Amino acid sequence: MNTSLFIAKRLFTAKENNNNYTRPIIRIAILAIALSMTVMLLSIAIVTGFKQQIRDKVIGFGSHIQITAYTDNQSYETEPISILQDFYPDITNDEGIKHIQVYATKAGIVKTKDEILGVVLKGISDDYDWKFFKENLVSGDIFNIDDSLISEQILISESISKTLRLNVDDNFVIYFVQNPPMVRKFTISGIYSTELEEFDKLYILGDIKHIQKLNNWDKTEIGGFEITINNFEDLDKQTEIIYKKIGYDLFAQNIKEKNPQIFDWLNLQNLNVNVIIILMLIVGGINMITALLILILEQTKLIGILKALGATNWSVRKVFLYNALYLIGKGLFWGNLIGLGIAFLQKYFKLLSLDESTYYMSKVPINLDFFSIISLNFGTLVVCYLILIIPSIIITKITPIKAIKFE
Repeated sequence: MNTSLFIAKRLFTAKENNNNYTRPIIRIAILAIALSMTVMLLSIAIVTGFKQQIRDKVIGFGSHIQITAYTDNQSYETEPISILQDFYPDITNDEGIKHIQVYATKAGIVKTKDEILGVVLKGISDDYDWKFFKENLVSGDIFNIDDSLISEQILISESISKTLRLNVDDNFVIYFVQNPPMVRKFTISGIYSTELEEFDKLYILGDIKHIQKLNNWDKTEIGGFEITINNFEDLDKQTEIIYKKIGYDLFAQNIKEKNPQIFDWLNLQNLNVNVIIILMLIVGGINMITALLILILEQTKLIGILKALGATNWSVRKVFLYNALYLIGKGLFWGNLIGLGIAFLQKYFKLLSLDESTYYMSKVPINLDFFSIISLNFGTLVVCYLILIIPSIIITKITPIKAIKFE
């Protein structure tokens, strides 16, 4: 039988049934742990959700890894490479590779009766994965690409449609500045919105055969390959593997290398979460230390009696540490209940909104990861327990004679 645990249970039952001055202190300690856990859970859920959504949107425009010509060209005009590569399309059989598709880009100017706007035409083929843009369509539909015919259909963003006052099924022309200048007429098949303004204001999607024809390429020439992998955590590793597979005249670049400013900004969000977690642990720890010291002060006479009966310092300390663990567990329970409740409400009912122009999304994002929740609870429990071991040392300084006389 665990004597320390038995005494701790009886002590806490007595405290909950009796109206004594320690009750408010205990409730404040439980409340502090609950609020700390709620804040930590919501911080992790929101920040990881935010990072995941932004990352998925950036990847949606350019996949995980791009293979292009080995050149110092920094413009939106992709250099031609041959589609007849040893790795294409068999690379999808490799472990970790999900999909490969061809593309090309070309800058142009959209001119309507009242407006003019610079855009980038992204040419795609019949192997294009439409999943991302299907999820972000606001009107119309995607278009089909035929091997033999050039599709005049095009997909534009809601931002571009509002700027140019264009809707689904409207026609417009794009001017391409080259020698000689060229003009192409398109029909809008659908309008998408990712809320990632930096990309929405720039990209429109059309048939790659337009770019091939404008650049006088043959059917085997493309701007590059886009590769999607199964696990984002393997991005650097897969980039290295792919780089070794391609020819000396080709270059493999992943989405983090292509958009370093965005991913560096996302990584900074981890610092915010770490600061919040540390502050909340300090708040919870201080309240638990206060509660433990008050419990020890209230039960000084009991401590003296236990020591007089032969109990060791550590066994007496364990009585109060078990009490503290019970308080922490109760606080964690309510913290999880409140935090996860708010998170689920936001995830499924979208109650809280954001400014799209600032945060690149209209609703507060939530990402609930089971491993993160378990780790946070376990870490909080361990940290608070370790913190409480130090103030419990005061018990070793209490002598039985003085403690029994204590009033």
